[in-house]
Amino acid sequence: MRRIALISSILTLIAAACSGTTGDGAPRIVATTTILGDITTNIVEGCGPQVTTLMPIGQDPHAFQPSANQAATLQSADLVIANGLDLEQGLDDVLAGAEREGVPVLRVAEQLDPVPFGRHASATDGAVTPGTLDPHVWLDPVRMADGVDLITTAAIDRMPDLEACLTDRGGAYRDALVATHHRIEDILSAVPDERRVLVTNHDSLGYFADRYGFTILGAVVPSGSTLAEPSPADLRELVDAMRDAGVDVIFAETTEPARLAEAVAAELGYPVDVVELYTGSLGAPGSEADTYLGLLETDARRIADALAP
Repeated sequence: MRRIALISSILTLIAAACSGTTGDGAPRIVATTTILGDITTNIVEGCGPQVTTLMPIGQDPHAFQPSANQAATLQSADLVIANGLDLEQGLDDVLAGAEREGVPVLRVAEQLDPVPFGRHASATDGAVTPGTLDPHVWLDPVRMADGVDLITTAAIDRMPDLEACLTDRGGAYRDALVATHHRIEDILSAVPDERRVLVTNHDSLGYFADRYGFTILGAVVPSGSTLAEPSPADLRELVDAMRDAGVDVIFAETTEPARLAEAVAAELGYPVDVVELYTGSLGAPGSEADTYLGLLETDARRIADALAP
């Protein structure tokens, strides 16, 4: 009898693992990045669904490669929240496989009026071509307020019996995100127009710059992906541009080593600060950036502190 009970328990666990629900019957939502995981958790918290975030804190989403267990987690989800636009390059095949198995995948960035790299005009043809449109939409909180609506709607579509709770939670979080946007405007008001020039580690702050009136002078890695490598000519061109503009700050990223940024700074021949921002991942628990809203305000404060006179 004891052996039969043990076998029964094992079969129950296997069935739960292979279904889209958790062991206690709660719907399972899987988010790819820590930022999407935090947003989704805030939307569904208290409503019943459980959220699993694939990427660990500090992970560069461009470079993430899933384990076999993580791929299985995606394929057994009730709903997957992804960024899209080739941000999670290592997940593209796994996400496509999950969709073939009937798992709904919401690629949030593709529905938030994505902008081509290096341009301030929105795409006009409606086509979303991975690799040409900037995936870093979460660094514009106004855009991501619409992203909250998308995630809320996707959750309701899968769990219509939870509509009232999800609508309330999603609306409250949207309001909190808009309030954060206004606080960021206040924080950045200390930066004069002539100092609103950004040099970044890679081309990730375009949406932020558009929203808050900054200009991107250049990037240490002149690409929308951290997987690219700058040539010596690229670095020389950036040094010359910074020297001509008198720029004395480079914004690096917590998910990437700052050695290239520090090398560029050393070439300029005058004091240059290298300031880390949280771009692709939340900060560690207890940091000022361990939530998405905290990340946005922390980055704004660091930018203001570095550029204000």
